[in-house]
Amino acid sequence: MSNRPPLQGVKVLDLTRLLPGPVCTQHLADMGADVIKIEDTGAGDYTAAPVKALVNRNKRGIRLDLKQPAAVQVFLELAKTADIVVEGFRPGIVDRLGIGYEQVAAVNPCIVYCSITGYGQTGPFRDLAGHDMNYAGYAGAADQVGSDESTLALSNLPIADLMGGTLTSVMGILAALYDATRTGRGRYLDVAISDGTLAHAVLPLARVNSEGKARPAGGDSISGGLHNYSPYRTRDGRVLAVAALEPKFWETFCDVIGRPDLKSVDRHATPEQSLQARREVAAIVASLTLEEWQAKLEGADCCVSPVLKLEETLQHPQFRARGMVHDTMHPRLGPLTHVGFPVKMSGFSFAVKRQAPAPGEHTLEVLREAGYSEDSIASLRESRAVQ
Repeated sequence: MSNRPPLQGVKVLDLTRLLPGPVCTQHLADMGADVIKIEDTGAGDYTAAPVKALVNRNKRGIRLDLKQPAAVQVFLELAKTADIVVEGFRPGIVDRLGIGYEQVAAVNPCIVYCSITGYGQTGPFRDLAGHDMNYAGYAGAADQVGSDESTLALSNLPIADLMGGTLTSVMGILAALYDATRTGRGRYLDVAISDGTLAHAVLPLARVNSEGKARPAGGDSISGGLHNYSPYRTRDGRVLAVAALEPKFWETFCDVIGRPDLKSVDRHATPEQSLQARREVAAIVASLTLEEWQAKLEGADCCVSPVLKLEETLQHPQFRARGMVHDTMHPRLGPLTHVGFPVKMSGFSFAVKRQAPAPGEHTLEVLREAGYSEDSIASLRESRAVQ
């Protein structure tokens, strides 16, 4: 079967920087879209170099000074043949630059135009700055992360940015793109990272609906409130993830640890019984190293596993077998490990076809493809409208 990317032939103009937008367009690029990363001629995308190298693979890069009318005209010319525009500026900025949805739709009615912001294009917070922790905080999600309500935790996987911003945007873009192919009309997408985070707060909302309020961090069924769904420290300071939520798994685990008497202390146990079981399990788990526990649990189907460090995950046979680890050589950074595209689909095999572009690396190439003459390109470069 031929390897045909599902978004082959789709062109994306990517005005985003930092994390939510670039990861969104990275997913599109990984599925075969021609993503043109557009940076300004000053600081550009000021993301840390190792992060930038990961989230901009499979893209081409150009530089435009969109404060200059000539650069705006270049953008609109590129937009005529584009399918998608993704931007992450504060509300109103693209309109003032002359590259907002109305301006782009005037030259390309089929365009799918996605704006990613913290709080959206409307509402009292529309102009507020923010970061992942702020969006998760307002959305009621940060309140749910931690071992208890007095020790809320931060995650190095920013759930608001990536779940609320990135994945919500990809979902909307693909839906609008599908509709545009049927109707010939594009859509404007207003994605608020805080909205996308709130939309996925399913389990705490279930508590609000049933009990009138969410339980504090560490107090709900899968956030630490149960002894049979909890992390436990091993003798060598590592962590064993005991997720034996269903009775059959808990009973198997009790057999493995030699405590069949704990089988009756299931998820319906009283708080006192659960606390006592937690103490006893903690003592047992702390008696062996993580490696010893892995050997002891070999073949036991009980939803108990090691908590790996990322560098260990990258060497794990499961993820290697799934093609999720790609060891590459970056022309400027040297050895660079990428994780693969997470959706396996027939007729398509993911690959890192190009490393993240240097700022402006493909400016000349893109302009020539758009039909600009060498004299026109020279004039644009001389005025520094493009680089």
